[in-house]
Amino acid sequence: MSSEISQRELRNDSGRIMRALTEGETFTITRNGEPIGELTPLRRHRYVRAEAAIELFRTAVPVDYDQLRQDLDQIAEQAIAPRA
Repeated sequence: MSSEISQRELRNDSGRIMRALTEGETFTITRNGEPIGELTPLRRHRYVRAEAAIELFRTAVPVDYDQLRQDLDQIAEQAIAPRA
């Protein structure tokens, strides 16, 4: 979700805004109440926020773990001897 901040707020409170960008927050910059641009963080996330993960997996297909295990056993080599 984007927060709306004024051009003046961007100038006067840049430290707080930069910290928020680091946390993944996006800002819509306004001048005289009119949106003029968007300030977004670069996509270098080292983690995924819990809320984002929950939303992403909310519509995921259920996993049949027994079938998954069978499929993995069929394609993965289970030999004890090291590969050459």
